[in-house]
Amino acid sequence: MTAIKHALQRDIFTPNDERLLSIVNVCKAGKKKRNCFLCATVTTERPVQVNVVKVKKSDKGDFYKRQTAWALRDLAVVDAKDAVKENPEFDLHFDKVYKWVASSTAEKNTFISCIWKLNQRYLRKKIDFVNVSAQLLEESVPSGENQSVAGGDEEAVDEYQELNAREEQDIEIMMEGCEYAISNAEAFAEKLSRELQVLDGANIQSIMASEKQVNILMTLLDEALKEVDQIELKLSSYEEMLQSVKEQMDQISESNHLIHLSNTNNVKLLSEIEFLVNHMDLAKGHIKALQEGDLASSRGIEACTNAADALLQCMNVALRPGHDMLYAVKQQQQRFSDLREQFARRLASHLNNVFVQQFAQTLLQLYNRSYYLSVSGHDQSSTLAQHSIELTLPNHHPFHRDLLRYAKLMEWLKSTDYGKYEGLTKNYMDYLSRLYEREIKDFFEVAKIKMTGTTKEGKKFATLPRKESAVKQETESLHGSSGKLTGSTSSLNKLSVQSSGNRRSQSSSLLDMGNMSASDLDVADRTKFDKIFEQVLSELEPLCLAEQDFISKFFKLQQHQSMGTTMNEADEMDGGTLSRSHNSGVPQAISSEKDMIRQMMIKIFRCIEPELNNLIALGDKIDSFNSLYMLVKMSHHVWTAQNVDPASFLSTTLGNVLVTVKRNFDKCISNQIKQMEEVKISKKSKVGILTFVAEFEEFAALAESIFKNAERRGDLDKAYIKLIRSVFINVEKVANESQKTPRDVVMMENFHRIFATLSRLKISCLEAEKKEAKQKYTDHLQSYVIYSLGQPLEKLNHFFEGVEARVAQGIREEEVSYQLAFNKQELRKVIKEYPGKEVKKGLDNLYKKVDKHLCEEENLLQVVWHSMQDEFIRQYKHFEGLIARCYPGSGVTMEFTIQDILDYCSSIAQSH
Repeated sequence: MTAIKHALQRDIFTPNDERLLSIVNVCKAGKKKRNCFLCATVTTERPVQVNVVKVKKSDKGDFYKRQTAWALRDLAVVDAKDAVKENPEFDLHFDKVYKWVASSTAEKNTFISCIWKLNQRYLRKKIDFVNVSAQLLEESVPSGENQSVAGGDEEAVDEYQELNAREEQDIEIMMEGCEYAISNAEAFAEKLSRELQVLDGANIQSIMASEKQVNILMTLLDEALKEVDQIELKLSSYEEMLQSVKEQMDQISESNHLIHLSNTNNVKLLSEIEFLVNHMDLAKGHIKALQEGDLASSRGIEACTNAADALLQCMNVALRPGHDMLYAVKQQQQRFSDLREQFARRLASHLNNVFVQQFAQTLLQLYNRSYYLSVSGHDQSSTLAQHSIELTLPNHHPFHRDLLRYAKLMEWLKSTDYGKYEGLTKNYMDYLSRLYEREIKDFFEVAKIKMTGTTKEGKKFATLPRKESAVKQETESLHGSSGKLTGSTSSLNKLSVQSSGNRRSQSSSLLDMGNMSASDLDVADRTKFDKIFEQVLSELEPLCLAEQDFISKFFKLQQHQSMGTTMNEADEMDGGTLSRSHNSGVPQAISSEKDMIRQMMIKIFRCIEPELNNLIALGDKIDSFNSLYMLVKMSHHVWTAQNVDPASFLSTTLGNVLVTVKRNFDKCISNQIKQMEEVKISKKSKVGILTFVAEFEEFAALAESIFKNAERRGDLDKAYIKLIRSVFINVEKVANESQKTPRDVVMMENFHRIFATLSRLKISCLEAEKKEAKQKYTDHLQSYVIYSLGQPLEKLNHFFEGVEARVAQGIREEEVSYQLAFNKQELRKVIKEYPGKEVKKGLDNLYKKVDKHLCEEENLLQVVWHSMQDEFIRQYKHFEGLIARCYPGSGVTMEFTIQDILDYCSSIAQSH
């Protein structure tokens, strides 16, 4: 074990600056494993650290390695298992319990004894030693040396300690002084003993010689004790004196505490008073502005705005706990509430008067315009109504500019008294809806006059002598309802109903005109309609956008995302009212800001959609092709509006009207198809170019000019497909029903026109139909030529058909001449019947018949005649070929040549 101890010290602990004090060979309890060693070590550096280290042999078994280390201060309990009987088992309680079995009981006891000594010397925290023999612990501290563990050298802890270099050197010097120190150890020991006795005697003598000095020292100590007693007496007297001073200081400290507490309370009270004064005191100038401020001037509006903001800040100040119980605070809050109510009522009344005044001024202008329309409209011979009146809507920018000065005050009213804010909103919608209704209806009347060039007889406009009284009457009715914003508006509603009814009757009267066919109108008329319709949309669009922008800014509908009132569109159109909250908070029914703006726009501009629909109906009645212009223009404006705001009133309204326009466009296409199906031809005259083919050409040319770079090109392409298929079907239907004109001529001429139209317009979606039209034209041209050419040489055709029939039956060509019915004499007889003069006469008759069949409009006579000439020459060559093969060497030839045919055809064409 000693050799192992030295090896562990050298290999493991010396490199780590540790000294090995005790070692025990152990294994874990209950397990059969290789043995390991538990080592008790201390560090060589200060402060000393005591550890228990577990060391085991490596897997190869040639050296030891350090496996685990525990600090001795972490050891709580050492359990020896049995204090009486010998038992090699013991437990060490660190963070958990480690059970060990020592190789022998002696090693276990030695190790436990070393642990106890290290605990006594180095640790303040004492370890519990359980089931450890008391004799084992007592033997660890010999009598007379019980202090060595606590304050002695480390050698007392361990049974073995190496000598350091100095000790070895001293021993060597001492042994060198005695020659027999090595050979005779006993004599050397006796010598050392004698020298020790001599030293002890010298020490005793030295102590005895210093007795006098010890007595003197004791005397001095007695005197020092007496001085200490005197000092204690003086300290006691001083303590009694300081006791009275302490009582006085305690009283002073208590008094200072009360003064400090009072001062703190005064500071806090002053802070609360300053808070209330600073935050709940409204300047006299603000109070005067709220009570008497001029709401008509810019300076007065600014002063009122600042005062209203200051009042709102005072009312919305966050009071601290307990402030609301103060009488002065309650009184000030009531004063603020009265000021708010008074100013809100004054502001609402002023704004309502502004609305009424603007309505009256604009109404007067409208009556002047209506009177001018009335005077010019009754004079049918004059073009004053058509050209002198501009197709424009009044500009409301000055009105908006004046009202926007009150925008901040409206925001204040919205946050403080929502009931009055809602009442102003409703009144504004009521006034503006009537105002815009009159402006827009007059605007559309001008548009209809410019479209039709006339007004309906008996139309009743307001006359000039009556206009002032009418304006005054309507204005008074509005003023009557302005005193109470939430009051009844029956007079306004009645006025609106009457005015709306009169206007509707006037608008619908323009639609009582008879239908006007498209043939009565030229391109200039359609261009004029297009410009008027575009002007109408161009005027309506900025009007709606400007009003929507004003509503958003004036009523502050972009400031609060959760503010708004749910409005039912059907109720609004029937004269319903906004849901209303009479407290100054947020209403119970809340909707988004965009819905609020859209509902207000619907209320204000409720007449735009029906007026646009009436105008569209009029345009469609004037000329069904106007639906093409309207579809393109309306689509473009819808696309523009949706790019700005897809959910806006303008986008929604134009989108609804676009649906009507699209229906009219589809109806126009359906009517054209229906007209194609119902077309009837005369039995006594030739067909020529069918009307619906010419109408398709007109439609396609017009549509291509209108839909150039248009957004709704897809709708036109679909219409093209429907129309062209119907054209194809009905051309063939008419051709089959034709009695005067051959079917092939009808097909040839009309499909030639269709092919020419599609080639000229280059409609990409109709490429397949263009090829089909060309094919049909070519096929029926060829069929007509072949059919017609059988007439001039009928007997010759029948003769050679018989020859070909005999050859087809199996008779060789050179033997046909032996057939009785087809011999050379019969051939000469038939050929003699068609001399050159007769051929020319037959061709001339054929030319005349073709001329009767073909129409001059399409100018296909020369084309057909040239094709017939080619076909005639082809047949001539075919006949000559048959004569050469079937009648070889007969010398039989036709009485005219190919050159003769060319001359005949040329002279006939020139003569006609």
